[in-house]
Amino acid sequence: MLGPLGRLNAALCTAGRAIGVVAIAVMVAVTLLQVVMRYVFNNALPWPDEAARFCMLWMTGLMAPTALRHGGFVAIDSLLMALPVRLSAFLSLILLSIAMLVLVMGLTIGWAEVNGLGGRFDTASLYLPTSWGLDSWYRIPRSWMMLSLVVGFAMLILVNLELMIRAFMGLIGAADRLPMVRNPVLGSAE
Repeated sequence: MLGPLGRLNAALCTAGRAIGVVAIAVMVAVTLLQVVMRYVFNNALPWPDEAARFCMLWMTGLMAPTALRHGGFVAIDSLLMALPVRLSAFLSLILLSIAMLVLVMGLTIGWAEVNGLGGRFDTASLYLPTSWGLDSWYRIPRSWMMLSLVVGFAMLILVNLELMIRAFMGLIGAADRLPMVRNPVLGSAE
């Protein structure tokens, strides 16, 4: 069970990182554009702030699962390191179970945001052209922005499930038989 889930998480995290990098680049570009327009030309544009927020939310939703999977979040792990392996795995399993409850609640809240009242409105200033003539524009719905919550929490749940299985395997003494997780930043196995 861990093999297919691990491969799915690896593929989703790889795609999420790639899209997240593009989102960061777009966020930086539109922010710099706004700075130039505001302070050089004294003519602020109406859309870069909202576009940057849109990109920031999607970048966070798509990159957080990679951080969770590879231990990239801030953590105090000195207790886990001091405990015997099985006791450490048991404590990890308890903490990951609590995290799973929080993630499921977050997914529920995100889904409500997409389908609820907030998702019914359009963004204030984000438009996409609907034709090559650029005479017709489509206002981007806020639900597209809030969808980053749903996607991010769903991916975090999958990663958390993988980590729970790993902790359970450590609890029964089978952690040495688990496949290693490659660190995308360092290019090494952890």
